[in-house]
Formats: sequence, C-alpha cells, structure tokens
Amino acid sequence: SKIRGPKDTSVTLTILHTDSNAPEKVTIVRGIIPLVSVKTRELEPGYLLVRITDFKATTTADLHKKLREYTTKTPLQGIVLDLRNNPGGLLDQAVSVSDTFLRDGLIVYTQGRDPQSRQDELATAQSTDITCPMVVLVNAGSASASEIVAGALQDRKRAIIVGERTFGKGSVQSIIPLADGSAIKLTVALYYTPSGRSIQAEGIQPDIEVPL
Repeated sequence: SKIRGPKDTSVTLTILHTDSNAPEKVTIVRGIIPLVSVKTRELEPGYLLVRITDFKATTTADLHKKLREYTTKTPLQGIVLDLRNNPGGLLDQAVSVSDTFLRDGLIVYTQGRDPQSRQDELATAQSTDITCPMVVLVNAGSASASEIVAGALQDRKRAIIVGERTFGKGSVQSIIPLADGSAIKLTVALYYTPSGRSIQAEGIQPDIEVPL
C-alpha cells in the first residue's frame, strides 16, 4: 500500500539483495500495470507459444487478437498452449477458449445428484477457429478453468497434453447464507470432461508426463 500511488510519481525503495552486505535505495516511477492474461512468443516461423495466465473476462478476445496479429504475417503451423500455473477463472472463458480450437461437439458438462441437472457446453464452428496441431502444457498448478480446456482438447483428440497431473479443482459450489452472518459452501455439481471423467480431485493426466 505504501508503494502504490498516482501514475508518473516516484517512490524510493530500500532493497537488500541476497548477496549484498548493505541495502541500497532505488527510485522508481509509478505506472499502470496492464492485466494481460494472454502472452505469445514465436518459437520458430509458424510455431507460436501461447501463454494463458488466467481466465478473465477479456481472455478469449485477447487470444483472438494475438492470433490474428500473428497470422496476418505468418501462416500458423502449430501452437504450444501453456496453461502451467494457471489457477482458472471464468467458466465461459474456458469454454470459448476451448471453442477456438474445436469446431463442434462437447467441451465440458456439469452434473449434480439429479440426472436432469446436467448442463452441456458445446463448441460451434466459427471463422476464428484454429485447426493447426497443438500441444498443451500443464502442471500441478493448472486448476479449474485450465483443466476444463486441457480435458476438452485431450478427450476430443485435438491436442497432446504434456506435463504433470493437474490440480483437480472441478466442483460447482453454492453459498448459503445463515442467520448469524456465516455461510455454508455447498457443492452442488461436478465438472466432467467430454468422455465423462470427473475433474474434481482427479485432475487431468497428461498424455506425456514430464516434470514442468
């Protein structure tokens, strides 16, 4: 809270480095830090690393913008989708990101105790669909929405999943307020991949297991 302040004003930090005997003072100028959830880097011509750090309201739009900027200059031949240490976020963004790489079919579904409560999320054909080969990177820090994406692309044979078993956070919860001001968090449904695998406490097992 002491570091924060108006843009273009300065603040002096006292920093002690690990290999130093005495602290030093560093003056920095405050600025606005953009919250970007999609970052890209060309691995070699035609092959793009796409890093999604979380799933916020603008994630799919940011993804499409990055891919559009790249493909206007270079034909896309392959994508490495990096979901490592992605804690998740909005369900609709996980669905729309998955839909970017799928032309049709099931992406994910939720199921509670009542069989009638099942809700399916489906892919649709779009002009923005990406059809090139894919690899998805995951690790134990990949959770929730990132597991939905990885599970959908794996089950639909759309991508090879590489890395470590994911965290396993796939529950739908409802908060019930109580009279004393406290609340009960009740799990009402679970998320399932297209093939019917529960994500909760199970996670996504990679096709190729590599410590990442």
